[in-house]
Amino acid sequence: MIAGTGISGMRFDGVLFFPVTPFDAAGELAEDALAEHVKHGVSAGPGGVFVACGTGEFHALEPAEFERAVRVAVEATAGRVPVFAGAGGALPLAVRFAEAAERAGADGLLLLPPYLVASPPAGLVRWVTAVTGRTSLPAIVYQRTNAVFTPDTAAEVAELPGVVGFKDGLGDLDLMQRIVLAVRDRVGGPFPFFNGLPTAEMTVPAYRGIGVELYSSAAFCFVPEVSLAFYRAVTAGDTATTERLLTEFYRPLVELRDTVPGYAVSLVKAGVRLRGLDVGGVRPPLIDPTPAHLAELDRLIARGLRLVEDHA
Repeated sequence: MIAGTGISGMRFDGVLFFPVTPFDAAGELAEDALAEHVKHGVSAGPGGVFVACGTGEFHALEPAEFERAVRVAVEATAGRVPVFAGAGGALPLAVRFAEAAERAGADGLLLLPPYLVASPPAGLVRWVTAVTGRTSLPAIVYQRTNAVFTPDTAAEVAELPGVVGFKDGLGDLDLMQRIVLAVRDRVGGPFPFFNGLPTAEMTVPAYRGIGVELYSSAAFCFVPEVSLAFYRAVTAGDTATTERLLTEFYRPLVELRDTVPGYAVSLVKAGVRLRGLDVGGVRPPLIDPTPAHLAELDRLIARGLRLVEDHA
C-alpha cells in the first residue's frame, strides 16, 4: 500500500494494479466497465491503482477521455488505495495529461517516456523537471525504451521535490544496480524503486537481489488470485512455490506474449474478457489475440487457478 503524509513520507508496498482501459463496440471509452474492473481489482487487495498507464493503453488516449478514465478510477477506488495516472509524450501534452489527472482527483503520476526521439539523459532531466513543475501531484519516473538515465541523472531527478519513485522497464540489471546505489547515496535514505518490465513477475527474484522489491503486475488484471499467490510466496521466501508459479504459469504466459508485438497489453485485456468482463478490444496499432492464442490463454488461466488451489 502507499502510506505516509506528504511527498517525502510516501511509502509503497504490495501488488500494484494496472487496469486496462475498456472500450465499447463503437471503440469509445466504456466508463461502466472501467468502474467495475477497478472495483473488482481493488476488492482483491492491491497496494495501489495505476490507471491509463501502459496496460491501460495510455498511448491510445486523448486528454479528455483520459481525464474521464482517471475520474472513473478515482471514484471506483473510493479512497481505499491511492490512484496514480499515466502522463507522457510531447512536453505540452505531458503537462496537459498531468493537469487532467490532478483535476480528476488522482493521487500521483507515472511519468511515461517522451515519444519518438532518442533523448540524452540531461534532456530527460529537463523534461521531468518541466512536467513536475506544473502539477502538485507526486510522480514516479519510468525508465524504458527511449528514456534511459545514467546513475547521475537518475539521482538528479530523484532529488526533484515532486519525484517519489523510479521505475525500470529497461531490464539492464547492471545499470539499475548502479542507479539504485547512486540514488540512495544522493538522497541519503530509502527511495522507492519499481520493476516495470512486462510480466514483471519473471524478473522479480533478480530485481529483489539488487534492492528493487516493488513491481507492477499486469496479471493482477485478470488472475489476481495467481498474482497475489506469487506475491505472498516471493515475499515469504517460499522458493518452491515461486518457482512453480514461474515455471508453470508465468513462463508460458511470457512465451505466448512474445509471439506478437503488443501482446503485453492485448493478452491482458483478453484475459479480463475471458474472466467475464467485456472490456472490448485494443485500439490500433495494437491487435487482439487470434482465436488460437485466446484458447491458449484460456488454458493458462485455468492452469494458474489450479496451481493456486493446489497450493492452498
